[in-house]
Formats: sequence, structure tokens, C-alpha cells
Amino acid sequence: MDDDRVTLTPAQAKARRRRSIAIGLFLVALVVIFYFVSLAKMTSGWSS
Repeated sequence: MDDDRVTLTPAQAKARRRRSIAIGLFLVALVVIFYFVSLAKMTSGWSS
């Protein structure tokens, strides 16, 4: 069963790690944007 595994070269592992970090940062940025947009909508709704 162990020989079914794919062994990555160091360059591939580095590329995968960079891609994972980029996706993680993108998701965090998306959450922050949604948070501030919803916060702005709630505060503008209360003042009118």
C-alpha cells in the first residue's frame, strides 16, 4: 500500500506549499471583506 503514494520533488512540494498559502490568504481576505461589507450594511440600516 505504501508504494501507491506519489513522491514529490522538493520543487513540487515548495510549489504546493506556496499554492496552499496563497489559497489560505485568499480565503482569509474574502472572510474579512464579507465581514466588513455586512458590518457596513448593518450600520447603514440602523441609521436610516
